[in-house]
Amino acid sequence: MQWIFWIITILLSAGAGYWVYSTDKKRAVPYPWLTSLLRAMVVMLTLLLLFAPVFTITRNETQKPLILLLQDNSRSIANALGKDSAVYQKNVEDLSAKLSEKYKVVQWGFGNTVQTENIFQYKQPATDISAALARAQEYYGLQNLGAIILATDGRFNQGLNPLYQQLSLHNPIYTVAIGDSVEQKDIRVIQVYANKVVSLNSQFEIRTDIVAALCKGYNNSVQLSEAGNLLSAAPITVNADKYDRSVSFTIKAATAGLHHYIITVPAADGEKNLTNNRHDVFVEVQDEKKNILILSASPHPDVNAIKDALAGLETYKVTIKTVDHFPSSLNEYSAIVLHGLPSVNFNIAQQISASRKPIWFILGNQSSPLALSNMQKMVSLNINPAAQHDVAAAYNSSFSAFTLPQNTAAVLDKMPPLSVPTGIMKASPDALVLFNQKLAGDGDMPLWIFQQGAVPMAMLAGEGIWRWRLYEFKNFNKHDVVDECIRQTLAFLTANNTDKPFRVSMPKQVWSDQEAISLNAYLLDANNEQVNTPDAKIILTDSAGHKQNFSFERAGNAYRLNLGVWAGGTYTYSAQTSYNDKTYTANGSFVVESIPLEFMETGADYPLLYGMAKKYNGALVPAGNVGSLYDSITHNEHIKPVIQTITDTIPLIDRKWYFFLILLVAVTEWLLRKYWLAQ
Repeated sequence: MQWIFWIITILLSAGAGYWVYSTDKKRAVPYPWLTSLLRAMVVMLTLLLLFAPVFTITRNETQKPLILLLQDNSRSIANALGKDSAVYQKNVEDLSAKLSEKYKVVQWGFGNTVQTENIFQYKQPATDISAALARAQEYYGLQNLGAIILATDGRFNQGLNPLYQQLSLHNPIYTVAIGDSVEQKDIRVIQVYANKVVSLNSQFEIRTDIVAALCKGYNNSVQLSEAGNLLSAAPITVNADKYDRSVSFTIKAATAGLHHYIITVPAADGEKNLTNNRHDVFVEVQDEKKNILILSASPHPDVNAIKDALAGLETYKVTIKTVDHFPSSLNEYSAIVLHGLPSVNFNIAQQISASRKPIWFILGNQSSPLALSNMQKMVSLNINPAAQHDVAAAYNSSFSAFTLPQNTAAVLDKMPPLSVPTGIMKASPDALVLFNQKLAGDGDMPLWIFQQGAVPMAMLAGEGIWRWRLYEFKNFNKHDVVDECIRQTLAFLTANNTDKPFRVSMPKQVWSDQEAISLNAYLLDANNEQVNTPDAKIILTDSAGHKQNFSFERAGNAYRLNLGVWAGGTYTYSAQTSYNDKTYTANGSFVVESIPLEFMETGADYPLLYGMAKKYNGALVPAGNVGSLYDSITHNEHIKPVIQTITDTIPLIDRKWYFFLILLVAVTEWLLRKYWLAQ
């Protein structure tokens, strides 16, 4: 269509020029062709502004390939480089300067975070390679990313294993191995499993994993101690260069409070890295009496099984009632177990929900799916409780809300099925699944599930755990695993539950000296509703007795406080607020650990770095030969510039010079005609 506008513009401009030429010739203008030409130009420029308000200009730009240097800036790199640190930095900077002549070079440092400046300081407390690669993909994945140079020792202690990380990068990754490739003699404690909260006078387990390298012939014992006192020891004998074993300790929670246990493994002969030979674990022993109400639709052996599992624990007081003897008040109970309730005949959902008490639902053939769906959001239910079928349980190994005995999976394989309503059950994204249902072809449906929150909840989607206790005793002469499942379920529900109107809670009681510590506080009025009208303050005391005062901030209808990062040690706090002429206090404690993550393992992980280079079609070079990457990158045919075609649209109405050009031509014509006619 543009050619039509051009034809119209040319014809009208020519017509205007011819008309002026004829007129000026009759007036005896000396040069009529000049005035007619100027008039034609004015008309043409004006018509172009009307008919073609924008012009399109196409140009080509050459985009250089981008080379991204990811430099490990964590503490372990300083030890790995040692006295060669300055030489290595100079070699990397020389490489970057040479590459900058042909490519666009960007330098990032990474550890637990990614930084763009001061990438050779080696002060970051942890290493997360996967996060650095994910950010590289996010920032430059759609650009002409030619290559990534990953300079690290390969020892990551946060995030995913980068070798199995799913990335959409199509560029090569060149790995620079920093550190000694020779594996060193080392025996270490790599992981500890223990429940954060246990009940007074209960038996609980602390389990740890021991890994050894090049320690064949080592013969000693793993020790568990508290306050300098040896509590237990487990002998270990290393009979191979590669060795790993799990060690378990069972101890009694004899005194209430926060207990600091230390697991140590003596050093092997010639072992240099002793940082990883110990691990601290903290367990809170609670002596607060928890009143548990077990409310059932009708008498059932599951009720007695739960009561027997809690027998002998001074922490719990169990009250059993059927729904026809519903209590007049629920205020005195710390948690409620609903067996077969709410049911079609007894819909007590409103009374239970109004109490805001933690609930453990156990589904039966009388359960009401509609009432259950209204009371909780951890599981969506499309079930028919009247139609029951037998379902076996499958242990979810990724469950982390609490720790069960080490032989849980083995015991579970011997357990009979539970009676579960037919239909579909789907766990919500924030739910924690302990056991799944073993069903062929129906995917994973939860069987025993938990949900944290202001009012924690749990659900067992079937009945028959009384048979589990009998079968475990039949096969193992004890029922510790089933009892521990029941005890930990109620411990989960009552962990932060208290009858006090004012309480303070923390996401966890053991913190790292590299993370910000946060506390939450809640104040309940007479209707058990959260309010935060009055101010709330807190006094924090460290292990040396030094005190600091803080004030909570209001968040919604609760309180929140971010204390920031604190040094290692044990801290106690005392929070206080006043409401309706009454003063309420809440006390507690937490521990900050100094965990030298970067020194738990030494040396470079050459297999991982080689695997990364091979996976992404790059190459592995040692740190001392980092300059050789220039030839590898420049000779890589896949790293080349990209010619990008850019189309610009230029609107004439935004160009002031265009209006001045029209004005100049028009004024010139007018002045010439005035001058010639005046002679």
